[in-house]
Amino acid sequence: MPAVEHVDAVVVGSGFGASVSAYRLADAGRSVVLLERGRAYPPGSFARNPYEMSRAFWEPKDELLGLFDVRSFRKLEGIVSAGLGGGSLIYANVLLRKDERWFVHDSPLPGGGYENWPIGRNDLDRHYDAVEAMMTPVPNPYPDLPKARALRDAAANLGLQAFSPPLAVSFSARPGGDAVPKQIIDLPPYGNIHNATRLTCRLCGECDIGCNEGAKNTLDHNYLSAAAARGADLRTLSEVYGVTPRDGGGYEVRYVQYGEQDASGRHPRTHKLITCDQLFLGAGTFGTTALLLRNRVALPAIGRALGTRFSGNGDLLTFCFGAESITETGHTRLIDAAYGPVITTAIRKPDGLDEEGQGRGYYVQEAGFPEFTSWLVETAQVTASVRRAASVVSQMLAHRLTNRNESTISAEVAKLVGQGRLTSSTLPLLGMGRDTPDGRITLVDGEIEVEWTTATSKAYFDAMRTTMQGITESLGGRFRDNPLWWTKRVVTVHPLGGAPMGRAPQEGVVDSWGESFGHPGLFVVDGSAVPGPVGPNPSLTIAAMADRAVEHLLERPRPKRRRRPADADAAPVAQPLPEPIPGRGMEFTEKMKGHLALGETDPLAGWELGRQLGQRFMFRLTITAPDVERFAAGEDHTALAEGYVDCDLLGGRLPVQRGWANLFVAADGELTREMRYRLWFSDLSGQPLTMYGFKTVRNDRGFDMWADTSTLYITLIRGHVPPGVNGGQDAPADVIGAGILRILPADFARQLTTFRGAGAGPLGSIARFGAFFAGSMKDVYLRPGPAPAAVPTNGSAAAPAPATGPSPEEVS
Repeated sequence: MPAVEHVDAVVVGSGFGASVSAYRLADAGRSVVLLERGRAYPPGSFARNPYEMSRAFWEPKDELLGLFDVRSFRKLEGIVSAGLGGGSLIYANVLLRKDERWFVHDSPLPGGGYENWPIGRNDLDRHYDAVEAMMTPVPNPYPDLPKARALRDAAANLGLQAFSPPLAVSFSARPGGDAVPKQIIDLPPYGNIHNATRLTCRLCGECDIGCNEGAKNTLDHNYLSAAAARGADLRTLSEVYGVTPRDGGGYEVRYVQYGEQDASGRHPRTHKLITCDQLFLGAGTFGTTALLLRNRVALPAIGRALGTRFSGNGDLLTFCFGAESITETGHTRLIDAAYGPVITTAIRKPDGLDEEGQGRGYYVQEAGFPEFTSWLVETAQVTASVRRAASVVSQMLAHRLTNRNESTISAEVAKLVGQGRLTSSTLPLLGMGRDTPDGRITLVDGEIEVEWTTATSKAYFDAMRTTMQGITESLGGRFRDNPLWWTKRVVTVHPLGGAPMGRAPQEGVVDSWGESFGHPGLFVVDGSAVPGPVGPNPSLTIAAMADRAVEHLLERPRPKRRRRPADADAAPVAQPLPEPIPGRGMEFTEKMKGHLALGETDPLAGWELGRQLGQRFMFRLTITAPDVERFAAGEDHTALAEGYVDCDLLGGRLPVQRGWANLFVAADGELTREMRYRLWFSDLSGQPLTMYGFKTVRNDRGFDMWADTSTLYITLIRGHVPPGVNGGQDAPADVIGAGILRILPADFARQLTTFRGAGAGPLGSIARFGAFFAGSMKDVYLRPGPAPAAVPTNGSAAAPAPATGPSPEEVS
């Protein structure tokens, strides 16, 4: 068996936190492998035409491995990227520091709890310096860009101050040089991983769809190139799905390697494994949080704050249409939002932390769009286009009918093109700031869902929209909301939270250095670690936090690698299943639902906690007895179980890989029987799990037959644990969760319709099973005298059954 690859550090993702981490680790001499799900995008490779754009989206199950990953949730949309360089490939270049007073402490949240930043501006300032030194941001060197001048004028009219934020764009061939478009950019000492020529900014407004000139100082042109020059191994099309702590320290990382598209249109997939001493998660808020949620079984100490403190960083997009006011020179104002970088100018509105009486603070920035989309917008105005075309055609016909000779029709064609007044007078406005970070990310059917609403941030959004309306009116335009706002939805390009830092495990997933409270050596270095909105564009703060985290790690002694026991991965051997014998067999389908909680070993406690947290668990099984006579005569009455379990906590619907059902097995006490269920399956990360469940059938005082036969007390066990030998107890097992399931009356009614016979005499096989079932029930419930209140066995490491369980209504 070939040796598993091992490195000092694995970095997942290649955005701001991941790229900084990879570089700092490689620069310190650590062996580093960076795993990025997307592909590399050298200058000139970004989609521009419709054919290319149709394939520029990320959806692997549909064989799309493109740049844009568009998400839709209940109350918001999210846009992130997949590519070497992460979000830097499509962000708008702004690198602003988080305001010093906006590092809040114990700021109450509407549903309970607090927004708390365990770090402050003084903790990050020198790391801000370090990131800026690598990415070399500069303010827009073209102050007379029409859209920049328009926002400055509007701000002055409203008594606000506008400024030019630092942009990670190369306007000159070398730092400090003159800004000249389309000049060859000097190659840095560490080279460039793409080996492609980069040109200075040509002011085309294409920053957020990928810069084909290479003028953007994206992470692949600096941090990642520098990391590669120092030995980091950058692997693209490598999507991580599994994380497991190793005995003795470190982590196993499982990932799928996508191949290039074949003739059938599919991307071949290869599953790979790598181990490391330290693991750095930088796959973004959606990616990292989903990865941790899907691996909660393998990471049991990850903490209950996982998924909390989600925020969209207050993102809001609105539009100023028809901004045609007269300037001081007496001319009609030209906006021309497509000319220049996407963002060049910003307005900062103070927070109540800055000035008493103010609400939550925010920034408003002008947001341009690619220049080629101006043609799309103008030609999409069907009414105006048809009117212009009709006018031109009528003039040409008039010339012909009057025999007027005029071969030059340039003026007519100019009218046909139009004046471009819509795009030349339109200014998108982008807001961001301190919204309320009370959202939660969960798993539903194996996919992440975001529970967040604008309602708790209403005052914040109202204030921001008022400012945007003021800007629009000052420019003589018409204010329009993004159509999504009509349904109180927003689009965020800055999702934050999900694995927040905190002062203690009760408050956060990671500490102030980004390291997991429960799993040493596991670091979160992206926006998911942010415990609340950054306020301004968050990229620089995420990068500075990662720089601080890795620097702190490098100051510690390197961990000593301990050898794993040779049998650490040995899997238990299950009892062989009974061989089917040709004859009379039967089957039926059973469906049970309830709740489960990780970290509990008592089923009732697990059910109570799981119900509070909304953590459902269910299974649908086909129970098969290949030979009814053998099943009824056997001591353990073993049948086979096939089907699936469904639990969002574990990643959604998961197939049962192997299953047993033992019905009416003799237990402690002559009048006590158990129905035992044992299901082998694996979570989405590939971690093997066993669900063991039992129903205790005993004639206690009162009518308890329905409760006995419809209540299943379950425990979740790590690994595929086989049944005990000859009906004996299991070996000690690692119980990681517990709960209770019930058959609902409606499901029981449907179950009665699923009995099927097989082989010779199918009706006889059903009758034989019915006789076995009825006889077993008679032995328990129709003998004189109640059974003693004995504690039932459960055949595993599970806790004893509670005396009473929830009602069917409570379970459902």
